[in-house]
Amino acid sequence: MDVLRSTEANVLLPRASAQQQGSHRQQGSSISSLLWTLVPVILGATVIFLAFLVLRKKLIRVYAPRTYLQVLNKHEQTPRQSSGWFGFAAEYRRLNDDYVLGHSSLDNYLFLRLFKILVTISFVGCLITWPILFPVNATGGGGESGLDILSFSNVNNANRYYAHCFAAWIFLAFVMFMISRESLFYAYLRQAYLMSPYSTSLMSSKTVLFTDVPEEYRDEHRLRQGFQDVRHIWLAHDPSSLEDMVEDRDDAADKLETGELKLIKGYIKQRSKKGDNADWVEEGRQNSHAAGIHIEQKERPTHRTKPIIGKKVDTINWARGELKHLIPKVAQEQAVQRGGKAEKISAVFIEFTTVRAAQSAFQQIAHQTPYRLTAKDVGMKPDMVLWKNIGKPWWLVKLLAGGFSAVIVLACLFWTIPVAFIGVLTNVDYLTNKLPWLSFIDSIPQTVLGLITGLLPVLLLAILMKLVPIFCQLFAKQFEPTLGAVQLRTQSWYFGFEVIQVFLITTFSSGAASVATQIVQQPTQAPLLLAKNLPKASNFYISYFILFGLMTAAMQLLNIVPLLFALVLGKILDKTPRKMYNRYVSLSGIGWGTFYPKYTNLGVIALSYSCIAPLVLGFATVGFGILYLAFRYNVLFTLGTQVDTKGRAYAKALQQLTVGIYLSEVCMIGLFAIGTSGNTAGVGPLILMIIFTIGTVIWHFQLRSAMSKHTIALPNDLLAEEYDSPSHREPDPARGLSDRESDGVAKKEQSSPYDSPYQTASSEEPPEPPKGIVGKIKAFLFPSKFASAAVISKHILSPHLSQTVRPYSDQERDEAYMHPAVLAETPAIWLARDKFGLSQQEVAATREALGRDVIVTDEGVSFDDKGKLHWDEQDVRKAPLWDGKVDY
Repeated sequence: MDVLRSTEANVLLPRASAQQQGSHRQQGSSISSLLWTLVPVILGATVIFLAFLVLRKKLIRVYAPRTYLQVLNKHEQTPRQSSGWFGFAAEYRRLNDDYVLGHSSLDNYLFLRLFKILVTISFVGCLITWPILFPVNATGGGGESGLDILSFSNVNNANRYYAHCFAAWIFLAFVMFMISRESLFYAYLRQAYLMSPYSTSLMSSKTVLFTDVPEEYRDEHRLRQGFQDVRHIWLAHDPSSLEDMVEDRDDAADKLETGELKLIKGYIKQRSKKGDNADWVEEGRQNSHAAGIHIEQKERPTHRTKPIIGKKVDTINWARGELKHLIPKVAQEQAVQRGGKAEKISAVFIEFTTVRAAQSAFQQIAHQTPYRLTAKDVGMKPDMVLWKNIGKPWWLVKLLAGGFSAVIVLACLFWTIPVAFIGVLTNVDYLTNKLPWLSFIDSIPQTVLGLITGLLPVLLLAILMKLVPIFCQLFAKQFEPTLGAVQLRTQSWYFGFEVIQVFLITTFSSGAASVATQIVQQPTQAPLLLAKNLPKASNFYISYFILFGLMTAAMQLLNIVPLLFALVLGKILDKTPRKMYNRYVSLSGIGWGTFYPKYTNLGVIALSYSCIAPLVLGFATVGFGILYLAFRYNVLFTLGTQVDTKGRAYAKALQQLTVGIYLSEVCMIGLFAIGTSGNTAGVGPLILMIIFTIGTVIWHFQLRSAMSKHTIALPNDLLAEEYDSPSHREPDPARGLSDRESDGVAKKEQSSPYDSPYQTASSEEPPEPPKGIVGKIKAFLFPSKFASAAVISKHILSPHLSQTVRPYSDQERDEAYMHPAVLAETPAIWLARDKFGLSQQEVAATREALGRDVIVTDEGVSFDDKGKLHWDEQDVRKAPLWDGKVDY
């Protein structure tokens, strides 16, 4: 969407005639596009924000679940909000971002930090480029008008290129410093976080996943000979047959619950039609203990065993029969798996006695043959493992990775066609002068055309791009060993896709459309015409920043998906207590592989246009700032963490920002090179820019070389000073457990903080973070001194992280890295109580059919007179499905 287009050709080029200049709309059409993009977006965002203020007071589960949800430990909960219209503002202002680090997760904290970095880069870019380039561009004599006079396209004199060159040197050097500083800060923060007593006491911190294990090494004795300081070994087995049986058992249990609830609900409605009085109620009570309530066969729920062609059966009787057959069969197969008699696959989990031993094993070459006994990951929790992939051979993994990467590349070519069309839409009014069949565009009202060339392309692009990450994640899940690795792979693929499609293709198609007529008339001038109009294509992204900054922030606050489930979809889809419970206790999280590329790409766009159209930086500053504020609310009050990457997604995003530096330099070199044709004054800036680009390559290589291992491993100097604390000693079973002990749930032990609870590379006392403006500048410029792991450990990390998790029981340790199918218990059958006693009758009948070992209950949920379910959400721990998770 162009903010402004010039009606005059560049003075270096022959001017077009009046007829060639196209429709009357070309004058100021881009201003119309900007206004008609800005107005509806501001109005829409305002309405959404007002809706958020109203709904927040009524729907606490949607807008502040972290303040009270019992599935969270006390230290994970956020302080409650007051009930006023802006009741959240006090806690929102009081809590700083460091609170997220100790009470949520490292990934959530770093995601917020990315927006702060982007705001800082964009704002400093405005301070650097605007005073230098706005006067130079505005007086450039290029014949542009409107806001285009502020871009490189208005510069006619090549001598002025020096201003752009040195502005780029200063600004891009600052960006490189920011990326270097943040990479170093991330390394220190990761070290401090992962070496805290809380993290090091987790079983996962000392566990390494090895794949492609040779058959002779699939033996615990042989593995203990090959590795030192081994504490526990889990040999992976092939549970494919067991998985199918568990799935069939759980499906039968789900059908039984659904059928029973449908039966009870139908009976309630039938009684309501006949009239409900005391006699009916008394009869129901008597029947529940005597002959029972009789339900006609035609009124009992039925289903087909196979779609369309399957036999029609009584759902309840069929499900009871299936469960009676499958429950002992599953238990028998689980016993075989637990006994280690099943077929072993080429994967093993090894827990070491210390973090140092685990890190040493992770970094060493374990086998003489390449791709054998490969350490795939360290520190992954059991629920992050993709069990179907860990047994795949290395050659198949590489084949799948290469094949799917090729598919993504081909998808870029496929998506080019619709994305290019969207780019053309932003300049469709420029095509009417040479394509008579588009003359009807001239009759479209100005306001409507503003929407077509302004808002519509952005919306179409957003919808089209929604499909891409879905395919990326689906592909990555076919070969990556953990969910964290899936997110990182998705992030790499999707970022490349975003840069090519959302940025490059749209930019060049937009620029080409605006000069299509002149290119047809003067084909040899095509490079020059495109170069002069390329800066104008930045206007598309001014609208893009507005849309993303306002609408995305507003929609994030509105929390649209949980809101729809709370108001509409939940009432339609959640027909059983189980579904209601699962929905209620689940916290949504951010998909790192999907979210990071969107906003990293916006950073790339801002960097790319920083010196040829510096106005973009102003809109980027505002856009990123609004996004930060919105995501900050959600991270504090609504979001959990579904996938743990230990901050590696943030480190990858920092590296991806360098693409913006390179694109900016390549753009400047291209524009300078074209400007030197017929004018040697541009040779100097061209050479200087090439030298700076070479320096950028050297810097980038050195940064990647220095930081590559720090994103996946811990440094030996920290590990060497592993202290003697409860997190590094054998657990004492006599020590007291936390408030979750009665539920058999692992929880952080409430031990007192240590005086020096974190490992540091030096015994010296870490310095206090400097205060005041001068102090903050010093801390910013010297992160290795004022933001080291020791400083972060003492002054930034939450006191909670100085406490260890409680000791694991023998059973918890034995089951930690077993396949979920081996541990899957028979689901509890949870019905809803009715006042007629039918639910109690069905509970008794199901218990008789399945045996007393299966939990069958109708407690905690009840039907009202209209057949609607009501569940007491005040104490979820009393629900029969409550099963607190062990903190591995």
